[in-house]
Amino acid sequence: MRLRAFLVYVCVIGMAASAADPPGDPNALRTIDDYLREAALNNAGLRAKFDQWRAAVEQVPQARALPDPRFTYGYFIEKVETRVGPQRQRFSLMQTFPWFGTIEARTDAAAATAKAAHKDYESSKLELFYKVKNAFDEYAYLGRAVSIAEQNLELLKHFEQVARTKYIAAVATHPDVIQAQIELVTLEDKVISLQRLREPTVAALNAALNRKAASDLPWPARRDLSAERLDRKALATDMMAGNPQLAGMDYEVEAARAQVELARKRSYPDIGLGVDWIETGPARMNTSDSGKDPIVAMLSVNLPIWTDSYKAAERQAQARARSVSSARSQRANELVAQFEQALYAFEDSRRKVDLYHNVLIPKAHEMLEASESAYRVGQLDFLSLVNAQRTLLGFELAYERAATDSNQRLAELEMLVGKELTGGSGLVSADESENPDN
Repeated sequence: MRLRAFLVYVCVIGMAASAADPPGDPNALRTIDDYLREAALNNAGLRAKFDQWRAAVEQVPQARALPDPRFTYGYFIEKVETRVGPQRQRFSLMQTFPWFGTIEARTDAAAATAKAAHKDYESSKLELFYKVKNAFDEYAYLGRAVSIAEQNLELLKHFEQVARTKYIAAVATHPDVIQAQIELVTLEDKVISLQRLREPTVAALNAALNRKAASDLPWPARRDLSAERLDRKALATDMMAGNPQLAGMDYEVEAARAQVELARKRSYPDIGLGVDWIETGPARMNTSDSGKDPIVAMLSVNLPIWTDSYKAAERQAQARARSVSSARSQRANELVAQFEQALYAFEDSRRKVDLYHNVLIPKAHEMLEASESAYRVGQLDFLSLVNAQRTLLGFELAYERAATDSNQRLAELEMLVGKELTGGSGLVSADESENPDN
């Protein structure tokens, strides 16, 4: 069977890859591809889904097989005397054949179930990759947030030193120094909170990678922002056609319909064909057929007389088929709603990225530089300088949050559509935004 051969091939390749690569080195996990590769190889949940798929595939040859033939042996404790001699022992062989179409319906149900398990595995892999990307992006954002907060902390220390110098020179008031110290303590507390958030964020990544929660992971670089804008209509069409969860439920519907047909076949008899051979000894009297072993051809048919039971089984199978079909329709509606929400969030975050990068952050830098110059010459109070610094910090963090949200929502859309959204169907090229870190 081709599918079984493919599974064996995948298992061999997977074991070879695991043997070729050394155990996960934390320092080797830096890019998103590293994390996805590690998750695909080691995630216990994904491995469980793969084994479920493999188990479902092995059900197909079982469904196709006939029932085992039955061999019966009988020994005559008291020999039965016949005209041709005494009967000593008896051998019977019987093969049962299900009613016409039963094996086909059973095989169709098993094959559809195996295909559904395959799609379930693909859906689980996409969901796992989304979780890894989401956690990776959150971890990268945390690293950027810590770095920005620390840079602003150094800037605030500089301002505090400026205020102290002006106070010593009697050109600034003591409240300026106190205000600077309050802002320093507040920002230091924010930095500490961000730094302590690293452990639970790393634990979420390690859980997806099937690693110990306390395993260290280096700060990752933020993933590049997508230089694409999305075509809503094309993406929606791709999702309905390519979402593995919906495809898996289609196969579940197919399997349920095959089960309905199989339930109908229960009201038909199974046919058994066999042969019976009786060993016979020589007759006491000299006859022409002395010692001849009789051979009997046999036909057996079970009697499906419990019609109420068979009708109930058929109604049960029909109810299950309707249930699976309705669940598929409901899931399709939920995916459309999730798709619309994710696409809106993606587009909104991209709009904010452009706003912060092209307008607000440059203006905040300009305002901070002007405020510092004005404060040095006594044309601006210290609180206004601090407010300018707060504004810049807020905009820089908001930019990183928007960039992270953009990547996370794109990852969610990829999970829903069932493919990478880095070009091709559903995408239209757009001007790439500059990276403010460059």
